[in-house]
Amino acid sequence: MNISDSTKKQFLVFQRNEITEYHIYLRLAAVTKDAANREVLNRIAADELRHYEQLKKATGQDAAPDRFKVWKYVTIARMFGLTFGIKLMEAGEVGAQESYGKYKTEFEPAGLIAADENDHEQELIGMIDEERLRYTGSIVLGLNDALVELTGTLAGFTLALQNTKLIALTGLIAGIAAGLSMAVSEYFSTQAEGTEQHPVKAAVYTGVAYFITVLVLIAPYLIFKNYYVCLGITLMLSVLVIASFNYYIAVAKDLNFRKRFMEMTILSLSVAAISFFVGLLLRKFTGIEI
Repeated sequence: MNISDSTKKQFLVFQRNEITEYHIYLRLAAVTKDAANREVLNRIAADELRHYEQLKKATGQDAAPDRFKVWKYVTIARMFGLTFGIKLMEAGEVGAQESYGKYKTEFEPAGLIAADENDHEQELIGMIDEERLRYTGSIVLGLNDALVELTGTLAGFTLALQNTKLIALTGLIAGIAAGLSMAVSEYFSTQAEGTEQHPVKAAVYTGVAYFITVLVLIAPYLIFKNYYVCLGITLMLSVLVIASFNYYIAVAKDLNFRKRFMEMTILSLSVAAISFFVGLLLRKFTGIEI
């Protein structure tokens, strides 16, 4: 097949991407316990291999997979979930996928490959069923509640108590009690709604998300002595947790990251600011010194 040198060079890039993704999907399929998800991954892997073979006919050359990229995305998918890992990988290949269409006059299968990449493949990815994504609402509930409540609580305690160890102890007790309360509330709420979600699992996801957030936010008060420094670090950690979680959800569920991040950040920091001044006023007007 006669193609220009520049086209051949680009096709070899495409070819390497396809064989790399073939190995990624194949390795993920091998370690996936769910039979339905394994079938979807094997089907996508077969598509990637077919694309590779079609490009190989045009270039007349083999292409080696990017071993680091294979390791990277398999590790991410195993740590953070199939959907997140795969969609993160596919997001990085959007430019390359769209570029296929430019070569359909010179190489007819390029248009079919582009259609597979943009439509069929996304449809297959949407078929992947992960428990953690089904319980996103429970995780969001625990995370949001912990961020809003505890940033406000710690900000208020910082001014009222002015003792890092005492603030940490009080915050931890309040956090554990609130986390257990949230988990129980989510159990009864899920049970009453009669959804497909299991009430116990929903409660566990809510409680775990809450407790992890509590530990992250209280950690500075266990490490540093200056309570203002602790509060500043806690607020920064709060924003980091919000950014990390919302990025995960935005990628995994195709949501708007910026909007969700701004809403949660403004709400959490606003509550913290109000609680900070409430603590200051209470300390001043009650005259209580600790």
